Amino acid sequence: MDFKDYYATLGVPKTASDKELKQAYRKLARKHHPDVNAGDKAAETRFKEVNEAYEVLGDPAKRKKYDELGANWRQYEQAGANAGAGFGGQPGGAWNVNVGGQPGGFRTMTPEEMQEMFGDSDPFSDFFHTFFGGAGPERSGRGRGARSRARKGRDVEQEIELGLEEAYHGSTRRFSLVFDGHERNVDVRIPAGINDGSRVRVGGEGEQGSGGAESGDLYLRIRLTPHPSFERKGRDLYARVSIPLTTAVLGGEADVRTLGGKSLRLKVPPTTQQGQVFRLKGQGMPVVGKPDEHGDLYATADVQLPRQLTQEQRAHFEELQKLEKATTNSAA
Repeated sequence: MDFKDYYATLGVPKTASDKELKQAYRKLARKHHPDVNAGDKAAETRFKEVNEAYEVLGDPAKRKKYDELGANWRQYEQAGANAGAGFGGQPGGAWNVNVGGQPGGFRTMTPEEMQEMFGDSDPFSDFFHTFFGGAGPERSGRGRGARSRARKGRDVEQEIELGLEEAYHGSTRRFSLVFDGHERNVDVRIPAGINDGSRVRVGGEGEQGSGGAESGDLYLRIRLTPHPSFERKGRDLYARVSIPLTTAVLGGEADVRTLGGKSLRLKVPPTTQQGQVFRLKGQGMPVVGKPDEHGDLYATADVQLPRQLTQEQRAHFEELQKLEKATTNSAA
């Protein structure tokens, strides 16, 4: 039996904080989760190792005993065997493991879920059983023939694309869900102002539970598609506004179209420069749950140079050029 370096398994130092352990565990559990790596035995093995490591290091009492174990694990093994019990084991040989593969955070998997995921194979190593107790399906007498207990259905997560205008106004989407050969339609309300990467929870629309237990939840993960005219940064929007050269030089007004469909008149001061930014307060994205609260719209001046000149226009520009030269020479 080999010593298991749980810190190395999670890729963290022995001084890692609880937060660092949890972050490392979540990252690795998601990466190697069987739902993401169907049929990949190497990923399945790695997933078991990661779960076992966090089962020990994520529990302050077990972590303390593991750190005390150190290089003396052989002696502890013999002592544990002579005592007829695992070092720090749980009464009744219960075996549980935290998993981060489920959307929405961490929880402890039941033996039935572990058996369903890995079959009759024991998901924990001999090292774990020797020093921290616990028993696999064979050890605890739970085989495939054991009576199944009620189990809540798994949560389901699905990515959906959403346009920026839909995110601004809010939207209702209809989805066709198929579980166990049965199809059902679900209407989901997407709140106005939702962010890229946010999740919308639809209670009870996940995988159906067994043994009379309730169904899991459906989580829709939002991915916003690029907009041709607006860029979103948090609750603020950014856009370019075309300003004629004469307006930029002499001042005036320019039309600004908001994402909400309003047409506004932007006051342009004289000698406005290319790339100058104007803030239109309250014309950005709405805040989720607060429809009357909005971010701002930042309009960047895009000064338009004429592509063609009439003879009269050219004559005026030539006169302007002479005035500029005269001003420069007098200043020198």
